[in-house]
Amino acid sequence: VAPKNKSKLVSSNHVNVSQAMKTPQFWLLFWVLCLNVTAGIGVLGQASVMIQELFSETSVGKQAAIGAGAAAGFVSLLSLFNMGGRFLWSSVSDKIGRKNTYTIFFVLGSLLYFAIPSIGESGNKALFVIGFCVIISMYGGGFAAIPAYLKDLFGTYQVGAIHGRILLAWSTAAVIGPVLVNYIRQSQIESGVPAAEAYSITMYIMAGLLIVGLLCNLSVRSVHEKHHEKDIKVAAHSGNPDDETAVSDAYLISKKVSAGGIGVWWRWALVCIPLGYGVIMVFVKALSLFN
Repeated sequence: VAPKNKSKLVSSNHVNVSQAMKTPQFWLLFWVLCLNVTAGIGVLGQASVMIQELFSETSVGKQAAIGAGAAAGFVSLLSLFNMGGRFLWSSVSDKIGRKNTYTIFFVLGSLLYFAIPSIGESGNKALFVIGFCVIISMYGGGFAAIPAYLKDLFGTYQVGAIHGRILLAWSTAAVIGPVLVNYIRQSQIESGVPAAEAYSITMYIMAGLLIVGLLCNLSVRSVHEKHHEKDIKVAAHSGNPDDETAVSDAYLISKKVSAGGIGVWWRWALVCIPLGYGVIMVFVKALSLFN
């Protein structure tokens, strides 16, 4: 049973994958994920070129210009925040709810995208880097929070299959995001706009996409009961083979697997030691942005 202090979006009922795809909630979350990812992946694909063009010798002078090595440090830093955002924002979503978390993504993200062109023109590298690190953390956080969002709405019965279908949104965004950034940048440059100014329209479009994503997220409501699977106790006595399958699946999902002991700590050490080394090296490399 869902805790009483949780949002009504957190359902104790279950929806199978075929029914889930018939609900408006599925398609709203499809576009929530797609638009959040579009805004992030488009920047990731052009991060190195973008920071070199925005902070070139022509725009900020030779001493403040960012070269290829420093740009690589910027990309590494974005990757680190992409990873860290998955831990941070998924934990935040456990506290404030998935819908509120995505609302933060879209509101804060759109404000940052609107501000990026002005920050780039000001030559403030620190604000520029911080702004994009926050944006990319929310890109990663969107991936981490979407499975829990689906679980809240559709239950645990076939959430894996539902998540697999919703990831088509990522594939869609992987095409839309880079195409938008590359096409608009190239068309701006061909029309005579300096390379350092060729990203303004793209940033505003990304902000607009996030506002559309915000509207989709705000439209999410709890799933109508007509889509719910039968209660396990009722299904167990119905004699319907489909209901018996549902009971079996629900039982398997409800079983808990616990692990402990020194073996777990060794596994964490194997992960965290190289990860810690990588994090340190990323920050060392990122320092070249400000030298």
